[in-house]
Amino acid sequence: MRVSLGISNHHVHLTNEDYKILFKDTKMEVRNMLTQPNQFASNLTVDIEGPKRKLEKIRVLGPNRDYTQVEVSKTDCYKLGIDPPVRDSGDLKGSSIVKIIGPYGIVEKECAIIASRHIHVDKNIIKEKGLEGIKEVSIRIEGEKSGIIEHVHLKETESANFELHLDTDDANAFLLKQSDIVEIIF
Repeated sequence: MRVSLGISNHHVHLTNEDYKILFKDTKMEVRNMLTQPNQFASNLTVDIEGPKRKLEKIRVLGPNRDYTQVEVSKTDCYKLGIDPPVRDSGDLKGSSIVKIIGPYGIVEKECAIIASRHIHVDKNIIKEKGLEGIKEVSIRIEGEKSGIIEHVHLKETESANFELHLDTDDANAFLLKQSDIVEIIF
């Protein structure tokens, strides 16, 4: 079974409360829609600061969520001086503390993770692709730097586009680019 790849660069999700601290009454506008339903990259950016250094102009994604989360790659972590866990989105207990710096304020909290590798699915996709009862798969990559990526979990949401999400470190390690097609193996 084949699946399209979405490469996830570092980004931030904000709660309404943290958004107000960082941006006050600035309106979040859609810069571009993302591949998952109703998700978008906004016109807004923040700086992320760790104990070692700062990353500037990190994109804020919308719409706002019920948790604030900073998703970074391991390469970003070396720059920031943090060691966050690999986690599913929203699983923030024990994540790294960073400062999120906006034009009007600063939010400092435990919110930085390296996102786990995942494939977006919904109930219809699970049935259509015969994935009932399967929680985790591996991915076979062909090409000059071929290989297998293990421990890719199926992330079920109410509505999804069937797509594999890897961070930039994973994608770069296999010379992958946005929308490449890879094979799911069981």
